[in-house]
Amino acid sequence: MGEIYKGVIWTDHALSRMKGRGIPIDHALVTLNSPQESRRGSTPGAWVYYRTWGDDRIEVVAKENERREWIVLSVWSKKVDTIKSPEPWWKYLFRQIWGR
Repeated sequence: MGEIYKGVIWTDHALSRMKGRGIPIDHALVTLNSPQESRRGSTPGAWVYYRTWGDDRIEVVAKENERREWIVLSVWSKKVDTIKSPEPWWKYLFRQIWGR
């Protein structure tokens, strides 16, 4: 299944992805325990937790098992400048009317 580190179960998939992507396990652990944002994941019962580290945003997908232990399913990172936030409605309207 994986291994336990600091009370969290890490799947082989998550450990492999972190290693391949150069993400320190402690960064993933802090992201899980103290996220800046979160949302429901696509897997039933899973959540995606986000935290920014410098110019990288780490995303941790985790869920609780029946014994209420956290299982980390996957981890990845994205450069902060590639994450686009939605355009405000007033800016969109301005561009549509005046073409800017």
